[in-house]
Amino acid sequence: MTTLLDTRVLETVLQEFADARNWQQFHSPKNLAMALTGEVGELVEIFQWRSEEESWQVAQAPETAEHVRQELADVALYLVRLASVLKVDLNAAIQDKLVMNAKKYPAL
Repeated sequence: MTTLLDTRVLETVLQEFADARNWQQFHSPKNLAMALTGEVGELVEIFQWRSEEESWQVAQAPETAEHVRQELADVALYLVRLASVLKVDLNAAIQDKLVMNAKKYPAL
């Protein structure tokens, strides 16, 4: 199996971060999924009321670039933490999904 996404080091860092703050008690799958949803909402908010053309520039525009970076990081962190808590191999899940998508949506 090819490694498309190796999250092992990040999973360890996130576990250590949670342990150092006694946050494990709050890191249930439900709570992490809700936190992930909130962070996705904050990312979406950056795009709200922008045109299609403007949306292509949010990661480069001085007034939004850092905010985009921070929200993308938050989404990634919660996603990796949720997968880790659920003991889901994110790399394997992504590979399986890519195969399924290729079958469902064949190349033209």
